[in-house]
Amino acid sequence: MLVAYPVFNKLEENVNQEAKPETVNDLVNYQDGSVVSRTLIEKKTGTITLFAFSKGQALSEHTAPFDAMVYIIDGKAEITIAGNPNNLESGQMIVMPANKPHALKATENFKMILTMIRS
Repeated sequence: MLVAYPVFNKLEENVNQEAKPETVNDLVNYQDGSVVSRTLIEKKTGTITLFAFSKGQALSEHTAPFDAMVYIIDGKAEITIAGNPNNLESGQMIVMPANKPHALKATENFKMILTMIRS
């Protein structure tokens, strides 16, 4: 099950106000049997989305027309790109090239930041 929060406008609102630090891990919480997402920034040129996957949850193989970077901020995941599995843990990142099939699986609870660039 995918649970999506509305776009998190606080970060964009802070552009014209005093900047306030945020603790990324606190912006999205795990939910058993679910993938939870929160869009932090959504622009024509790209998006930054925070995800929390409970153990065993996955995104099936798919492609995207744009490059995307995954940065693991908590836990462990298996990210398969073009048939090659990659095991990542907190503090690691990987680039998923445009038009290459990729899939994600939570080998344990994990959180990630997905940055997609559209230009």
